[in-house]
Amino acid sequence: MTTTESLTDVLTLSEDAQDLLFRSARTANTFTDQEVGDDQLRAVYGLLRWAPTCFNAQPLRIVAVRGEAARDQLVRHLYGANQDKTRCAPLTLLLAADRQFDVHLPKLAPFLSEPDELFTDPEVRNATADYNAILQVGYLIIAIRAAGLAAGPMAGFDANGVDAEFFPDGRHHTVLVMNVGVPAPDAWYDRCPRLDYDEVVTTI
Repeated sequence: MTTTESLTDVLTLSEDAQDLLFRSARTANTFTDQEVGDDQLRAVYGLLRWAPTCFNAQPLRIVAVRGEAARDQLVRHLYGANQDKTRCAPLTLLLAADRQFDVHLPKLAPFLSEPDELFTDPEVRNATADYNAILQVGYLIIAIRAAGLAAGPMAGFDANGVDAEFFPDGRHHTVLVMNVGVPAPDAWYDRCPRLDYDEVVTTI
């Protein structure tokens, strides 16, 4: 079995960077009251924006929830413990898919001769938006960790309620809610096990 130590000469990232982004990184459930500033969020996006998506579509849209009124609007659509987590988080991000992302394709994907014809079927367009937005959320989590912060992604919410509250025009669909901040000392649950390489990878 390949050990962590034997990967040192294979991976380009330093061991500290590997730990920061992957091995030691965890989903945070509580945060300190230290503010996450716009400059930090801008730096996080500065990394996220370079990650690949299909057709360079970039459908992820981010709403930074900072005000108390907006937070209260959001919390009532969250389930269970996610309400208290969000009330106490310094920053909450609404992560949504722009289902009209294709209007940007002439600029973002000039290599496509007729981008409009790719998404004449609304179901295909919406599925493409949602899939790629979720893909970008994965990159976002890594970028947040790279900024020395922790992410607390949550799927326990009423997506239709959040959409009606924050995106009433129907163009955007919420795919995830994520708290962000400096983790508190009690931020972590016990780490769950991970599947081994041989349980996941098959060579043919």
